[in-house]
Amino acid sequence: MFLFEKKGWKEGDYVFTSQQNGDYRDMIIGIVTGVENSKIGVNGIIVNAVGLKNKVSQGKSGPQSEQILKDPTPKEIVFALIYRVEYDNFTGILDTSTDPVEKLHKTLYNILTGWIRESIPELIGNVLSLPDGQEKDQAKRVLKQRMDTLYDKDLKRYMYSVCRSLKILH
Repeated sequence: MFLFEKKGWKEGDYVFTSQQNGDYRDMIIGIVTGVENSKIGVNGIIVNAVGLKNKVSQGKSGPQSEQILKDPTPKEIVFALIYRVEYDNFTGILDTSTDPVEKLHKTLYNILTGWIRESIPELIGNVLSLPDGQEKDQAKRVLKQRMDTLYDKDLKRYMYSVCRSLKILH
């Protein structure tokens, strides 16, 4: 989709990687702040997909969900971001010769970080977890209102696409 090859790191590159957290891996989305040989400094956010981990532990998801948690990739991250996530700032040094670091296109970086910072996983998770009825209809209205107030056109387009594929929007 919006991926680059791993060659030639430089300051300002956008990256995706993951690091072990118990049985699964947390995802890191960031910007390269420095380069020295195979080591790169990265500032960004680290994401714990607690909602998807919950679904897996309850046996309410398939093998693909567990695979995403064990070996996350930028192409599949949206499946982890549909449910509730916890995130924090990340600053660290990664070794590109041993860590699974991939370059991201700026557009994908902006979509993913915007998705997380705008609390989209929580809004979508609310809609998906509620039974049909007034509460679910209200959760859909809140989600739609949030979508309509987004400024980033790419994020808005991506969000509409995901919501349509989940049959949240009609």
